[in-house]
Amino acid sequence: MKRLTKKQMIIFAIGQLGWSMLSGIISAWLVTFYLPTQGDIEAGATQFIKPGLIIFGFLTILGLITAISRIFDAVTDPWIASLSDRSRNPNGRRIPFMKRAAIPLSVVTVLLFCAPVEKISKINVAWIFVFIILFYLFMTMYCTPYNALISEFGKTQEDRMFISTAISLTFFAGTLLAYTPFVFAGMLRGAVGFNWSYRICFIVLSVIACVCMLLPTFLLNEKEFVDTKPSQTNMVKSLGATFKNREFRVFVGSDIMYWIGLTLFQTGLPFFVKVSMKLDESYTMIFMGGMTVLSAVFYPFVSGMVRKFGKKKLTIAGFIGLALAYFVTAMIRVIPLPGIVYGFAICIIAAFPMALLGIIPQSIVADVAEADGIETGENREGMFFAARTFAMKWGQSIAMLVFTSLAIMGKSQSANSNDITASARGMTTVAVVAVVFCLLGALILSLYNERKIMKTIEKKTEEKKEDK
Repeated sequence: MKRLTKKQMIIFAIGQLGWSMLSGIISAWLVTFYLPTQGDIEAGATQFIKPGLIIFGFLTILGLITAISRIFDAVTDPWIASLSDRSRNPNGRRIPFMKRAAIPLSVVTVLLFCAPVEKISKINVAWIFVFIILFYLFMTMYCTPYNALISEFGKTQEDRMFISTAISLTFFAGTLLAYTPFVFAGMLRGAVGFNWSYRICFIVLSVIACVCMLLPTFLLNEKEFVDTKPSQTNMVKSLGATFKNREFRVFVGSDIMYWIGLTLFQTGLPFFVKVSMKLDESYTMIFMGGMTVLSAVFYPFVSGMVRKFGKKKLTIAGFIGLALAYFVTAMIRVIPLPGIVYGFAICIIAAFPMALLGIIPQSIVADVAEADGIETGENREGMFFAARTFAMKWGQSIAMLVFTSLAIMGKSQSANSNDITASARGMTTVAVVAVVFCLLGALILSLYNERKIMKTIEKKTEEKKEDK
């Protein structure tokens, strides 16, 4: 089987640029578009669904829809992974799924923001519900097989680290591009109105994303690089076998802690800027962009550091570094310094840990999946990455519940308003809790037996060399 060239690895990474754009659009804009603040309404935004905490007294309608769609998403991850692992398609187990999903995913992303009734209506609620379910279905159809290819295309540790680095960069780039409507929607608003100023941006981004997602499906022939036997195990047995792997369970435990801590910080960043640092909201983009660019500067050095120190030690260092950044955030109310000083200090401290944690965990999953395949004789890379995605989604969901509970400590929240009234004390608490979760992640990962995994892989590599 051929090895991918560096150019082909970059082509593969462009696929992640596409889907991360679409994922970023949903993460950044679904709530903003459908739960407009009073300021947005005055600027021309439409209220498509009933606002306020009207579901059980603590959930919005959109919150309930999102919660249900996440449950659906969690179920489809192992289902699609199992279908992909067991596929006997002559063109490969992964790329045919990706090719079928790219266009529907892009179209559904746009349609999700095109609720048909220009006022509060139950029809709009049904529309959002249907298209958010379809969004997560097609996203899973693309992402689960895509992530499985990280292990299958990465035939050596060097290849695996290069792919992990490249897709981490394209993920950050795609996420940043998803925030560009902050700039361009304002330019279009006078000509097309509030709602269409955003929809036009989403259409343009979705077309670009679709092209990016399709590129690797047409330019890379999976069968030239991957020769694996389809798994014979059904979804339930495959998922159970995946979680029987002790090293994977340890990794997933630490990964959940990471996603809780990271999501708490990312969700809270606009509130840290406005409430804790007392700066204009526009600084959110400055700090996020600065942190991302600075993190990317460290990317070329990570592979060399992995060869010297190993993945486990560096990932633990990443957890501790991120905890330090969150600790500095918690100190905003304690040590009186200008908010902008804290903002840039947090960016600088968090950048290197973000580089480590953006690259290495994907490679660890690929290592565990390969070692498990060697030991069991079954190739279930799709299920391993689906299980990791499942952990990520649980971490993000837990973080959102924790954030909304902690951020408003000491402030009364209007049940009829979409504006979250965060308090300085609440945001300090959020930062402290994020520190705790990151340190827990480091503690759990310390139990991971990296030496055992790497010995299994190295033994198989030596056997292949002897056979030749």
